[in-house]
This record gives sequence, structure tokens and C-alpha cells, in this order.
Amino acid sequence: MDLGIAGRRALVCASSKGLGRACAVALAAEGVHVTVTARGAQALAETAAYIRDTYGVEVREVAGDITTPQGREAALAAAGPIDILVNNAGGPPPGDFRDWSREDWLRALDANMLTPIELIKATVDGMMERGFGRIVNITSAAVKAPIDILGLSNGARSGLTGFVAGLARKTVRRNVTINNLLPGPFSTDRLAATAQGQAAAQGITVDEVLARRAAENPAGRFGDPKEFGAACAFLCASSAGFVTGQNILLDGGAFPGTM
Repeated sequence: MDLGIAGRRALVCASSKGLGRACAVALAAEGVHVTVTARGAQALAETAAYIRDTYGVEVREVAGDITTPQGREAALAAAGPIDILVNNAGGPPPGDFRDWSREDWLRALDANMLTPIELIKATVDGMMERGFGRIVNITSAAVKAPIDILGLSNGARSGLTGFVAGLARKTVRRNVTINNLLPGPFSTDRLAATAQGQAAAQGITVDEVLARRAAENPAGRFGDPKEFGAACAFLCASSAGFVTGQNILLDGGAFPGTM
């Protein structure tokens, strides 16, 4: 299926690994020129080289912290006028809300709410002027089914969700859509890291933790990042202009509700 976005330009945040990388790869496979960002320069360079060598598109890489004004400025300058924005940032650490300081909350809000809003603010008007834009925010399944130990993420990402709900209805008339992808358990480094903590607490191996978690999912497995990337690419398609303001859950059926 030709998504009709070959030659477009995308900025994909936190894209050296995991779900961000999967989105960048999926867009490049459709002929999209991508700017990739991450804090880790080596992993970012490896991802950029892979995309460039595999798909032959233009790839620009910007090592830095996208949650800082300097990081955003560098990424936007490198990307130039962009047609597609994929907002992504690592989730804040789990814990008990009684232990979180104001600074902890501000860091979570900066990473998972305010940075996406700043990037949208910097790009959406240009998209509307050109008559095409696709913005995809990678949030979390916890927005729909909150997880008690992920209160920082629940709060910050839900704030972004509320903001997007209003803006997406204002931009779609100019063919600029804004949607959120809500990942459940995918095979990523973050999943492995959380499993290590659970394994230590339960006195079992990481493999045992992962096996149990996979078995508990209705799909009987974790998601493949390629599946996530494909969903992201579809939302960016020229034919996806009637989909906006949506929260699309990718969790293997874990959420038990109907809406």
C-alpha cells in the first residue's frame, strides 16, 4: 500500500531505539526523509546509518536532549520545514507519589507534556500554511488504564492528551491531523529495564518475569516495534486526513473495555 508520503520530511524524537526508531524506520520505508534525535550519540548514529543505507532517504541526526530548549532548537533547525512530527520521550520512573517532589513532577511534565506542546507550537502553523501535516504523539496505554506506580507518567501524558483533544479539531480543516498512539507492552529496552526491577523484588529471573507478563496478555506475547511503526506510518498517510484527535491503543487486547 502506497501511503502517499514519499518525499515528505519528518522529525522523529527519541528515535535511536525502541518505538521511536520503529516509527523512523517505517516512515523511511515509505520514502520519507527523516531527522532523528536522541541523547545517545552512538546509538543514534547507528540508527541513522541503518536507515540511510537501507532506504536511501535523506537522514539527519541530532544528538541532544529534546526536552531542553537547546535540544529542540537544534532538532528543528536541522529538520527544516517538516510535514510529519512524531513526539516521543522516555517515561518517568515508577514509584509512590508520596516520594515525588515538585522537581520530579516538573521533569515529567517537561518531558511528556510540555516538550510535545512546544514542538507542535513550532511546527503546526507551517503545516497548516502548506496544507499538509501529520503529528503523532507516542503516549502510553496508562493514559487509558492508569497504572498506580506510574503516576508521573499518568499525569503528564494525560495532560498532553487533553491538550491535543482541543487542538486537533482546529487544525484538521487545513489537512493537519494530530493523534496519539498508546503503546502497551512492546519488546523494548524499557520493558526489559522494568522487568529487572520486578525480578529483583520477586526473587526470580528476568526471563521468568517477561514470560509471565507475556502470558498474561490476551495476545500471549509482547508487541513487535515494527507493528507500532506501521501504525504510526499509517496515521501519517495522505489518506489518513479524516483521523484526528484519536487515542489509538496498541496493547494486544489487554484493556478490557469496549471504548
